[in-house]
Amino acid sequence: MDETGVLRRGAHVLAVSVREQPRLYAYAAGGSLVYGGMIVAQSYVLGAITGHVITPALRQHHTSAAALLISAAVILAAAGVKVTGIFGRRLGAGAMQYALQASYRRRVTRRYLTLPMSWHAARPTGELLNNANSDVEATWYPIAAFPFASGVAVIMVVVLVALLLTSLPLALVGCLVFPAVVAVNAFYARDMSPKVGRSQQLRAEVSGIAHESFDGALVVKTLGREDSETARFEARVNELRDALVAVGRLRGTFDPLLEAIPNLGVLAVLLVGAGRVDTATLVQVAYLFVLLAFPLRSIGWLLAEVPRSVNGWDRVQEVLTETAGMAYGSATLVPTTAGARLTARGVDFAYDGHAPVLRGIDLDLQPGRTVAVVGTTGAGKSTLTGLLVRLVDPGAGSIELDGTDLRELARGAVADHVALVAQQTFVFDDTVRGNVTLGADLSDDAVWAALRLARADGFVARIEHGLDAMLGERGTTLSGGQRQRLALARALVRTPRLLVLDDATSAVDTAVERAILDGLREETDATTLVVAYRKATIALADEVLWLDGGRIADRGSHADLLARHPGYAAIVSAYDTPAAP
Repeated sequence: MDETGVLRRGAHVLAVSVREQPRLYAYAAGGSLVYGGMIVAQSYVLGAITGHVITPALRQHHTSAAALLISAAVILAAAGVKVTGIFGRRLGAGAMQYALQASYRRRVTRRYLTLPMSWHAARPTGELLNNANSDVEATWYPIAAFPFASGVAVIMVVVLVALLLTSLPLALVGCLVFPAVVAVNAFYARDMSPKVGRSQQLRAEVSGIAHESFDGALVVKTLGREDSETARFEARVNELRDALVAVGRLRGTFDPLLEAIPNLGVLAVLLVGAGRVDTATLVQVAYLFVLLAFPLRSIGWLLAEVPRSVNGWDRVQEVLTETAGMAYGSATLVPTTAGARLTARGVDFAYDGHAPVLRGIDLDLQPGRTVAVVGTTGAGKSTLTGLLVRLVDPGAGSIELDGTDLRELARGAVADHVALVAQQTFVFDDTVRGNVTLGADLSDDAVWAALRLARADGFVARIEHGLDAMLGERGTTLSGGQRQRLALARALVRTPRLLVLDDATSAVDTAVERAILDGLREETDATTLVVAYRKATIALADEVLWLDGGRIADRGSHADLLARHPGYAAIVSAYDTPAAP
């Protein structure tokens, strides 16, 4: 970050806030102006009371009850109006701050949903959470003080003009005090910026390590790595602690200095004004400086948060301005329950900075047919399934659904016709119904039908509360096979025309797996592509594709491939061949 431009960039962020929430800003700034105006009015009221009530009373040793009552009434009236201003600025600033935070959290989240899986895979989950939460919060944290500081800045100009009209020496004191506050804050922002930037980065890293450790708790515990994970977390937390301590030390130096400047101004007023102006004017100006001490701090609070705000803004903008998004067309497909036709022509794909994973892939999946994809580990099977459901786009070639290129379809059109059940099954901390519907408006009859087709209705019926049973985070109350069948029901309830199963029944016993695949063939018209290893699964397919080295090395029936391709025979017969001694 360019440290010399922190204040300028912070002003840009604040200008954005005003453009996006002009009414709330006007409301809060108006309250601040009322508050500041009453501060000036109170000083004049006190000066007038000193000159017309207190000083004569000291000279004459008495005063009237009417004078005291009038003085008290005027003071209370000014205080009442000031309280109204306080209420307005605080309510407006709070509403403005939280409205901006909510708006930008939604923007970041919506942007996450449009970015391709390759972008997400390159970033830790903790960093993404930090962007949507801590960075957004940091960006708009100064809004709590911004309308107040804006009003105070206007009042400072008014006060300087009033001082010039009252006394030139006292005006010179004001001209020294107010710029001193701004200068101190400028130096503070320059030194604070890199420290805040470092602490924000460490927050993201700590969040990432914590999320990774919690997510891999089973691995950590079963392999006895608690101590090493604790040490890894502790090291980064200590770095964050040190960074925050450095921020606190600088702020601890800055705050007392800012507090002292207006008080020094009061002393200067008393020294310069004594003997040059009358008692009432001296009290009025000194009291004005005392009352302005707190409002002046609002400028300090604002500028103190600017470095943190700029850092948060930069990190949020990295997400919002990311250009890796997927483009969509406007084409749609004819609604039908018939199986979809999927074709791929000359498809190549490589992950950023890596060698090609798939090369020259040609496919033609006819409606209603079942095709199995078989290959060694790393052959590109999962990458191929991601391309077919458009989680990523090919580097070359095209993939068409019913004759329309996936890139020409409107947003959401692919998901309306295609469903993927991936290798890794994710179960939400929700009910069975919620995990199957994922919020879609589907009847319980439709849910039960999908569960029956996935052969999951039996264990769901045995669970207490059935569809309303809570499954716990990541489905820890279910077995691996039960989680896979639940994920399959989640796909089937949407009646997809193309069903892509990426080794999605690996944790299910062979009898249940066969029943599932037979049910799909008999009860649906969906075109099905299955990534499989088991002979029983492969034998059910109408056609088998042998994927080797990122290419389709052969295709045909299971029996044909066994007869003519040794590599295929070796992989599908591996479970049948005893290990060498």
